[in-house]
Amino acid sequence: MTTVMQSCSRLMEFKVKDLMLDKRRLVQVPDNATLADALNTMWLGAGGSMIVESDKQSGSARKQYIGMVTMLDVVAHIAGEGDDSDSESGLDKKMAAPVSSIIGHCPEGLSLWSLNPNTSVMDCMELLSKGIHRVLVPLDSNIENISGPELVESASSYAMLTQMDLISFFLDHLQCILSQTVTDLSARQDTVLALTSQARVKDAIKCMSKSMLNAVPIVEATSEEEDHKQLVDGRNRRVVGTFSASDLKGCHLATLRSWLPLNALEFVEKIPRSPLFTVVDTPGRELVTCHVTSTLGKVLRMVTMKRVHRVWVVDQNDGLQGLVSLTDIIAAVRSALLSGARDQL
Repeated sequence: MTTVMQSCSRLMEFKVKDLMLDKRRLVQVPDNATLADALNTMWLGAGGSMIVESDKQSGSARKQYIGMVTMLDVVAHIAGEGDDSDSESGLDKKMAAPVSSIIGHCPEGLSLWSLNPNTSVMDCMELLSKGIHRVLVPLDSNIENISGPELVESASSYAMLTQMDLISFFLDHLQCILSQTVTDLSARQDTVLALTSQARVKDAIKCMSKSMLNAVPIVEATSEEEDHKQLVDGRNRRVVGTFSASDLKGCHLATLRSWLPLNALEFVEKIPRSPLFTVVDTPGRELVTCHVTSTLGKVLRMVTMKRVHRVWVVDQNDGLQGLVSLTDIIAAVRSALLSGARDQL
């Protein structure tokens, strides 16, 4: 039996519950909380916050999740109708909106996927390889003989399983394919949209909202005549930074207001040095890149250590050649394992 086949067989023995041993309960906010309240909750360490519907008569929260607010939802809301987000009154008004009105900008926020704890890791990989970044897993499931998406059971508490959890699992259990390159595994996308280094933060937010992108590379501007309000084809252009929606998570409202007129590269450079950046233990905003010959193991170690969801593929001169996302990695690993299993039939 080949090592790939052995790894596939071992993976079939693992269940989703094996990935949930150290997971905390969900961070949640009531549906009448403001967007500013939700961002304060995210500052405490959550990548997204579940929204709990309140009882209309008593006002007390009941366990009925109606959605999840992500930083992409926040970005889309800030970039929404009106061009006054960088004014004091405009941004204050947007941040005072009920968080229940924010969800839905990003389709994932309303499509709450859940997996039974007894779902196999291979089936979990199938779901997360389709661009779904996170799923709910009930902590006290009463259904033992079901696997896959859980559509009926209503549990009293949930934890969240993310693509990053699965990537960390790969590092511990998939030594057989970690030496293969991202190119060999077809884990690389060749077309990447980018911001120029002269794009303003407010325009970057609008571009990302329109294109439903959580992060984009920043490439050197080629000329003053270039349209810096639009995303550009980043192919072969020198990468100088990354603009991510999650960067906004650490900004106080007043800080965000003052930084919206800056260009995106200035914003990225300010974040790690600002005393107003509130997230604890935030990794440095160094550029995370790899090459077409980089091994899967190297890329996995980078994304887990730096807590990033994509790595820019560059040439020897830092010219952009593509990207490797967590979705690409999960899809490539699953394909390699299934291909190895089929070869043994």
